[in-house]
Amino acid sequence: MRYRDVPRMSGAANAAVRVLERERLTPGIVSVALSVWSARVHGAERRWRREEAEFACPCCGEGWARDKLQEVLFMLPASAAAELRAQVESLDEVLLRRTHHEPMTDPELAWWHRRC
Repeated sequence: MRYRDVPRMSGAANAAVRVLERERLTPGIVSVALSVWSARVHGAERRWRREEAEFACPCCGEGWARDKLQEVLFMLPASAAAELRAQVESLDEVLLRRTHHEPMTDPELAWWHRRC
């Protein structure tokens, strides 16, 4: 994988993402996670890009992307996290409007895994 800028984030925020990816994650994973989560939220039926495909396997589902974004939000510096959080929360609002709570799911799971 290669480093990828996260769309709609400042240069300083993308620099912080690159440092995090270089030191603790995989290059490009934040951009891929945001793209996969967006496709999941919007219900986009599309073929995965090559860099997304290894993370979007049927056995894992797309929920991994939101999990990764949550992890990243805690690891980024505050200003970079705020920029990413704005995009993630916007997608979360769409998901909340388009889905409903599944009461039979494990209550220990994150809220995005309990939506259908």
